[in-house]
Amino acid sequence: MSQRVRGVIAREKGKPVEVTTIVVPDPGPGEAVVKVQACGVCHTDLHYREGGINDEFPFLLGHEAAGVVESVGDGVTDVAPGDFVVLNWRAVCGNCRACNKGKPWYCFATHNAKQRMTLEDGTELSPALGIGAFVEKTLVHAGQCTKVDPSARAAAVGLLGCGVMAGLGAAINTGGVTRGDSVAVIGCGGVGDGAVAGAALAGATTIIAIDTDDRKLEWARGFGATHTINARETDVVKAVQDLTGGFGADVVVEAVGRPETYRQAFYARDLAGTVVLVGVPTPEMTIELPLLDVFGRGGALKSSWYGDCLPSRDFPMLVELYKQGRLDLDAFVTEEIALDEVEQAFGKMHTGDVLRSVVIF
Repeated sequence: MSQRVRGVIAREKGKPVEVTTIVVPDPGPGEAVVKVQACGVCHTDLHYREGGINDEFPFLLGHEAAGVVESVGDGVTDVAPGDFVVLNWRAVCGNCRACNKGKPWYCFATHNAKQRMTLEDGTELSPALGIGAFVEKTLVHAGQCTKVDPSARAAAVGLLGCGVMAGLGAAINTGGVTRGDSVAVIGCGGVGDGAVAGAALAGATTIIAIDTDDRKLEWARGFGATHTINARETDVVKAVQDLTGGFGADVVVEAVGRPETYRQAFYARDLAGTVVLVGVPTPEMTIELPLLDVFGRGGALKSSWYGDCLPSRDFPMLVELYKQGRLDLDAFVTEEIALDEVEQAFGKMHTGDVLRSVVIF
């Protein structure tokens, strides 16, 4: 028996989103229906609306969410009705070549629900990142549900579903930041501040936040940045070198996704240091670097997908750190909004007024 609920869709490229009725089928084998409690407004949702991901409109937006499992389909054993879960878009298959190598955080065949949610006229919806959580109830693969402590605040821990986890993981999992390291983070939005918080958790002693907005730099200090650089006023590479004994940072996290900031990251790292690209570039972007510099500087140039996280391993641990007061996820929540305020939240992204707007159901 299907259910009718309210949700936010992007019907056409570049057009404002709309709130409409969504038809959610009963869960089939391996699937679950989750009553969404909170869902963050992530820049990836805006990419979907603008056609920057693909053109499979209409999209059911939203993916950075937490809620309670309402029902499950046949064969589901890891979660049950009543479980409080954070949704994730890396439901590992366990059988692909990455999983078989013992690297499930690279899983190349992640699971999604096989059934589609639809509009009332039967039009199938494409759920953002296989989730679609700007909706009162959503249908997902059961593997996309990660059980966490039910006493945690949904608006805060739901952000682990994408942006905060992407930044934290870029520093800790991909970049391998460890005690005593120097770290520079270029771009201090939600993902970049996640990287700052991750570097602080890992014991980095020098954490340099870089942005063009003094408000964002002040936010970064709250997450653990020891130094800040306004890139409009200062040569970023020289400033990072000056703060690291003339050498450059051990790890530089690029959370913008532009050629000019990637070049800064490349030259702001120490010899044999690591650059981690977690900012998402657009398809037309290219970069040219002297190959001798790539060879001569050594180290590693990495990209980070979802912070190279394994949700079943990382989410419960990070929620526990949040409950202990060691990871301030609440500080990422700038405002709580209603479902019909998503379009306005996209506008606030452009002006840099928020780290995260979170839809509360």
